[in-house]
Amino acid sequence: MTIDISHSLAESAVRPQLDGSQFDTLDALESEAIHIFREVAGEFERPVILFSGGKDSTVLLHLAIKAFWPAPLPFALLHVDTGHNLQEVLDFRDHVVSKYNLRLHVAKVEDYLADGRLTERPDGIRNPLQTVPLLDAIAENRFDAVFGGARRDEERARAKERIFSLRNSFGQWDPKKQRPELWNLYNGKHSPGEQVRVFPLSNFTELDIWRYIARDNVELASIYYAHQREVYQRDGMWMTPGVWGGPSEGEDLQTLSVRYRTVGDGSTTGAVLSDAGDNEAILAEVAASRLTERGATRGDDRVSEAAMEDRKREGYF
Repeated sequence: MTIDISHSLAESAVRPQLDGSQFDTLDALESEAIHIFREVAGEFERPVILFSGGKDSTVLLHLAIKAFWPAPLPFALLHVDTGHNLQEVLDFRDHVVSKYNLRLHVAKVEDYLADGRLTERPDGIRNPLQTVPLLDAIAENRFDAVFGGARRDEERARAKERIFSLRNSFGQWDPKKQRPELWNLYNGKHSPGEQVRVFPLSNFTELDIWRYIARDNVELASIYYAHQREVYQRDGMWMTPGVWGGPSEGEDLQTLSVRYRTVGDGSTTGAVLSDAGDNEAILAEVAASRLTERGATRGDDRVSEAAMEDRKREGYF
């Protein structure tokens, strides 16, 4: 699906208010996110948006552009590339950056593996290796606020997160030091060397994200819609073969109709069987699901019950 974001922004600016709670909810969520972007622009010197080309970071970018339209986006983008990303997502990332003349910083896990700063994990999963390149990129570019697309409904550790999340000089998260946000007042004060992670999508759910994508005609990577793909089953997930390996002995390669609910490291992110080829069909599918997208398709969150919280304490999102 390809829609010019400038067209959708102009269209939404004059869109009449429609009856129904879903539209009221989306208006409130959009207003909150835009307020957060503008607060950060006024309070911090060098903010950056984490952008991978996934659906949440794409909605995040759409809202950021909308917050400052028709002025250019005042933030750069940052992507921590594991080297195991699905190619369709990387192509979409580059398409968006080129189309809207955005600034993109890319920190590559491959570079850290090549010079010995990181070592490949025995399980081949690279998502946990993103932390060091992320923290180095933040320090080298002196970013003091980093926007992320995390939502509270995704995972228990993320449910604890404030919208303005204070991190120490090592990028580490301590839940005991998170400041209260009474009456939606966000405190961005931080000491030299500290940083703040900012989550404008905190109060969106997966269903809200898809309703918003449908309402604003947000362009997404094609991988989120049903397509024919070679996949094999591992640990209850439909995996794609790639540079990360697979299938192993006993894992049969099949061509099936699938789509991705979330995207990440190709060695640990699974697809779901689906014939949902448009936003309306996906909305119906998500509404009927009883599993979060991470719980259903992200193997890295299954390493331990506290996998995400451990990564947050180390400095990742």
